[in-house]
Amino acid sequence: MADSTHDLPDSQLQESQLGLQAMLDLSAPQPNYRTLIEQGGLLQPMEGMALSFARADTEFVLRHHELFSSRVEMNLGNVRPLIPLNVDPPQHAKYRKLMDPLFAPKRMEEQEEDITRRFNGFVDAFIDRGECNFSEELADIFPASVFLGLLGLPEDELRMFLDLRDGILHPEKMDPDALFDLDKRRAVNKVTGEKIYAYFSGLIEERRRQPADDIITRFLQAEIDGEHLSADDILDVCFLFLIAGLDTVSDSLTCFFAYLARSPEHRRQIVEDPSVIPAAVEELLRWESPVPAGVPRVATQEVELPTGEVMATGTAVVVSYGAANIDESAFPDAFDVRFDRDSNPHIAFGAGVHRCLGSHLARRELRIALREWHQRIPEYRIKPGHEALEYPPGLRHVKDLTLSWS
Repeated sequence: MADSTHDLPDSQLQESQLGLQAMLDLSAPQPNYRTLIEQGGLLQPMEGMALSFARADTEFVLRHHELFSSRVEMNLGNVRPLIPLNVDPPQHAKYRKLMDPLFAPKRMEEQEEDITRRFNGFVDAFIDRGECNFSEELADIFPASVFLGLLGLPEDELRMFLDLRDGILHPEKMDPDALFDLDKRRAVNKVTGEKIYAYFSGLIEERRRQPADDIITRFLQAEIDGEHLSADDILDVCFLFLIAGLDTVSDSLTCFFAYLARSPEHRRQIVEDPSVIPAAVEELLRWESPVPAGVPRVATQEVELPTGEVMATGTAVVVSYGAANIDESAFPDAFDVRFDRDSNPHIAFGAGVHRCLGSHLARRELRIALREWHQRIPEYRIKPGHEALEYPPGLRHVKDLTLSWS
């Protein structure tokens, strides 16, 4: 991308560099977001690609699926489009009709006791020690455990599932050079993708012979327009479930607790009045925006965006959820983190037909985590010597967030 921007005028080059910085430097991206919004909110660093930061443009792109297709190459080790992420309406609606009941609010409410039990079980393992690597000892494993239990996948293979997730989303854990070397990243993705397909192919064949109370059996028995899902359909759903269900809540937890560990006034609000927790979850989703940018959307025709920029047919638009969530057109006091907002129209879960399938599960897990942690560990801080937090590129998360209490 740097080579493609080399011949741009100085002003455009500076804007493009700022846009890339906002995408890659995730430790405190909000000031960069604001600057980009003030400068117009949309960058085109190269022909055929645009970055949207302004709330109006981002929402327009997300809510007009007839103008912007989600059928794009993900290059995450998958060999086909992921379902339903890379599927456009009307086919998209058919898949969502099948999947939405799996994560419906009532079903998530039924999981309250189980999720609470799982969370406290992980806390039990380290609470007496007075410190923990929050990222590894809780944030990584708690949501993954919940998700595997919810879908009926073998929980004794939790570590294997996490390794598969990391091979796709955090390939630098397998090869440190993959953090910035695209070829090495894709090599790790490819090998991991093959393992994911092999694992779920074997499980599909096993469930054909011997049905069980799990997600694979449910998909094998399901029908869309009178037809059963193919094995490839199920594989493409499972690939997406693996990387989405085992990572985004983990990322959110590290961002939330890093913020609260450094903001005692907000932490005290939760401790003194747990009724603020639902609002706190929404506000921290807005401010932290653990998924900083969405899947590119490709213009299917020439389109004029609300801010006046024209997207040529075939332009891939990457929208920034993080920037849209601090745009003062939607939040006049965007840089104030407030747990008393009457209205919080953030789009941390996206918007439009592709809005996050698991948002109800994510909210419940985050609320339980804030409630149970602050009942048991009301006073905590970043362990001295670990204050320099690392936010690697990709989905926004804190690596090795180390907390202590006494």
